This record gives sequence, structure tokens and C-alpha cells, in this order.
Amino acid sequence: MKKIRWIIEAVFLAIAVLPFVLLPRKLSLQLGRFLGYLLYLLWGKRRNIAINNISNSFLTLKRGKKTPRQIAKGCFINLGYSFSELARIYYGVGQDIIDSIDVVGIENYHAAKSKGRGVLIITAHGGNWELLALLFSVKIDKSSVVARRQNNPYLNAFVENVRAKYGNEVIYKKGAVRKIMTALKANGCVGILMDQSVLKDEGYVVEFLGKGAWTTKFPALLARRTGASVVPAFIKREKGGHVITIYPQVYLSETKDAQMAMIEDTQNFTKYVENYVKENPEQWLWIHRRWKRV
Repeated sequence: MKKIRWIIEAVFLAIAVLPFVLLPRKLSLQLGRFLGYLLYLLWGKRRNIAINNISNSFLTLKRGKKTPRQIAKGCFINLGYSFSELARIYYGVGQDIIDSIDVVGIENYHAAKSKGRGVLIITAHGGNWELLALLFSVKIDKSSVVARRQNNPYLNAFVENVRAKYGNEVIYKKGAVRKIMTALKANGCVGILMDQSVLKDEGYVVEFLGKGAWTTKFPALLARRTGASVVPAFIKREKGGHVITIYPQVYLSETKDAQMAMIEDTQNFTKYVENYVKENPEQWLWIHRRWKRV
């Protein structure tokens, strides 16, 4: 029964995305915007989580006169835009989207890569983060990304094949440490999303937008074990296209106490995520319960 359900899901999704693929790009994006707005209206549980997250953030966001409700709506619309773009790229008609992406700070990546110890890219669920992973391999360097395996094996295989086409390798979370360390020792590049809540044994509580939040210690742990350079990189929507910004390497704490050093590293890495959210509040994934278990 599971296999039949998976097949039906895959076929349904393949048909459902066709309008996004067949329409001209501008109309496809408008359809994506409508989808995002529809989700905002209908997905009440996640809408309320987003509004509460924004409202309860102690640190003032640079949001001008926009209310938490307006920012939350923008978050959903960003998801709709992203769905439209990925549908076009996955079906092979998204070259214009790829061409619209600018890269700022590429010299920072090459400086880190030249050290020969591998590069850990830390990023967040901002802008079209899936597009960041694909385009990093296309425009900057072949890379691996740490991801969760899709429940539907047919959809998972489809996504994996598209990633491979663009030079991306997927490292699934189960058994990821060994594969990541192998990639870094070969001076490879590995991307990690580090802006979601984790279990207590997987991270530390560090300040994020004015409140403590459980945050993964994985990047700090890997960097200390391998000597890899840690480089923040983010993507944002800008002027009808996208801009990828790559920051200089973040150096690790020199604190002698091992655990305190890891906490300081994690806090330093998180600051880059925080700054991205403050500058681009509508482009971050507010629908996740970021401050749970604190």
C-alpha cells in the first residue's frame, strides 16, 4: 500500500507543477505568489506560529512599518515564489532563473578553499535556499549538502537526480558525519543549514533575535575536528533576481575550555543568520518553531 501511495503522490505532484512549468516565467511567479498567499490564508497553524515568532522576537527587526502579520504573509509568498522557481529548474526550463543570480564575495570562498582543509558553508532557510545549494555548484564550486531524506522514495530519487545534474551531492543526515569528514579532508565543500531548533544533545542554547534558542553544534564540531574553514553564505531576492553573498571565513574561538569554545563558535555563526533575518525578515522561514524547548 505504501508503494501505491508513493506513486500516486509522485504523479499528482508531477501534474500539479505543470502550470508553473508551462507558463512564461513572469506568470509562473505570479502563480507562485498566489499559491503562497493561499497557503497563508489556509495553513492557520503555521501562519499563527510565524506571527507569534515575529511578535515575540525581542530584538527589533529592521522591518520599517510592516506588522508581524505582513511579514508572515511575505514569508508565505516567498515560499510560493520559491516553489515556482524550483519547479521550472527541476523540469529543465529555468536557465533564465540561473542567469539572474549574482554572486558577491566569491573571493572569500576561494581564499578559504586555498587553505586546503575543506570549506563548511553555513547558511539558513532564507530566500530560495534550495536554489542556493544548486547554484553554488553551478557558479562557484561543486558542493555537498546535508539534507533529510524524503519520505517518498520516488520524489527523493527525482530530487537527487536533479541535484546531481547540477553538480550537487546529497549527504543524508543518517550517517552524515563520516561522509562530511571525508569530503572535507579531500578539500571539498559542504553546506549546512543551521537555523532550526535541535534536541538538547545536538546543540547549545545561544542567543538568536534576543532570545535563547537550541542551535546545532555540528558546524563547530566539524570545523574543530577537521580544520575546515567556516564560511557563511546566503541568498536573497533582489530586483527581480537573486544575490548570493559569501562572507569571509569565521575564525574559531581561542577559548581554552573546549565546550565554552564550541558555544562561542556556535554563537558567532548564529550572528550571521540573525543579521540576515534582520535585513530580510520576509525571506526567512518563520513557520518553524525556532524557540521550542527553551
